[in-house]
Amino acid sequence: MLEIFYPKRMAESAYEIPYKKLYDSGIRGVIFDIDNTLVPHGAPADQRALSLFADFHRMGMKTCLLSNNKEPRVASFAAQVDSPYIYKGGKPSVKGYQESMKKMGTTVSDTIFVGDQLFTDVYGANRTGLYSYLVKPIHPKEEIQIVLKRYLEAIVLFFYKRSLKRNQT
Repeated sequence: MLEIFYPKRMAESAYEIPYKKLYDSGIRGVIFDIDNTLVPHGAPADQRALSLFADFHRMGMKTCLLSNNKEPRVASFAAQVDSPYIYKGGKPSVKGYQESMKKMGTTVSDTIFVGDQLFTDVYGANRTGLYSYLVKPIHPKEEIQIVLKRYLEAIVLFFYKRSLKRNQT
């Protein structure tokens, strides 16, 4: 019942995912959430983000930023990292994920999604059929509605981790 919210993988950070290995295995596009996935909420691109996206450009990996935030925030970050973007993406609706793949020229089979929230990011990616990565939020300061969702996420993650342990035995 809760499986639709389960990420395919979890990572400490968006910066620790083995993108080169994924590229070598056929992945050609990465859709990213921005706030608390790549940088703290509202922050500009930092050196880690700039370096990560430069690496993507060098290896030929396509990217798209998918955010529920407003255009000024998303466009500014996208310009810094030289990536196409979708603002007011309506996550968890599948429409934004599909538009992202269209912008990158990729498909469900060669695209992954990286985000920090279960009920918007991962749920939408899973509904679209994408391979989803859940990363830990970068910064604890969040808007109140996100703080409240984190309590519910903790319950889902408890069952997710329990199912992982069961599948290992």
